[in-house]
Amino acid sequence: MNHNRNHKINQVTESTLIIGVDIAKKTHYACPIDYRGRELQKAFRVQQTKHGFETFYSAIRALMAEFNKTNIPLAESRNPRLKKEDPDL
Repeated sequence: MNHNRNHKINQVTESTLIIGVDIAKKTHYACPIDYRGRELQKAFRVQQTKHGFETFYSAIRALMAEFNKTNIPLAESRNPRLKKEDPDL
């Protein structure tokens, strides 16, 4: 049994907003889902710019208010190419 994984799963509750993000080079797509995996809204674009990420942050805040969510978990990438020591990150 993986205690750490179970602990992370238990943190996802009815008040959790999960944002799935499809990462790309210039344009990302984000889709909000609830704790049961149901889409709350159609996926939307996030541009790879300062303004794009500011808009993304505003969209997340609006979704939290609209769906009465108070928790957003943050998960790190499991992609081995993305390492913290990478100077491009």
